[in-house]
Amino acid sequence: MTIAKDIMETAVITVAPQTSIKELAEVLTKNKISGVPVVESNYKLVGIVTEGDLLHKEVTPSVPMSYAPVFGGLASLKDFEKYKDDVKKLSAMTAEEIMTTKLFTVSEDADIRLISSIMMNNNINRVPVVAGDKLVGIVSRSDVIKTLAE
Repeated sequence: MTIAKDIMETAVITVAPQTSIKELAEVLTKNKISGVPVVESNYKLVGIVTEGDLLHKEVTPSVPMSYAPVFGGLASLKDFEKYKDDVKKLSAMTAEEIMTTKLFTVSEDADIRLISSIMMNNNINRVPVVAGDKLVGIVSRSDVIKTLAE
């Protein structure tokens, strides 16, 4: 049975909550990665910033239908929350302001099937591996795929 500890990357590139948007873009580009965990000084995982989060800086948030009476209809609470999140990310200046905080994490002994399921069901490319609230590694889709070749 393959577990997270067997396939995770332990030399994880991370950023601090105060990292600027420009620096975030540079870290992703320079390291050819699509997401980076945000950690406090003690490696406490507090969020993750992905290319998708940074794309919010270039997109005008769409107004929920209840706020656009011309189109009629009502917006769901989910639509309104997405709008609020989009506006927050549009004005973000740091990792802390743009990061996703609702994270899917696993422990070092998580089975590869669980990790794959989390990725597929939530349309995410990486899953942080934690011991308590401390980041100890990360498993990407490519890490999972490599096990198929072995």
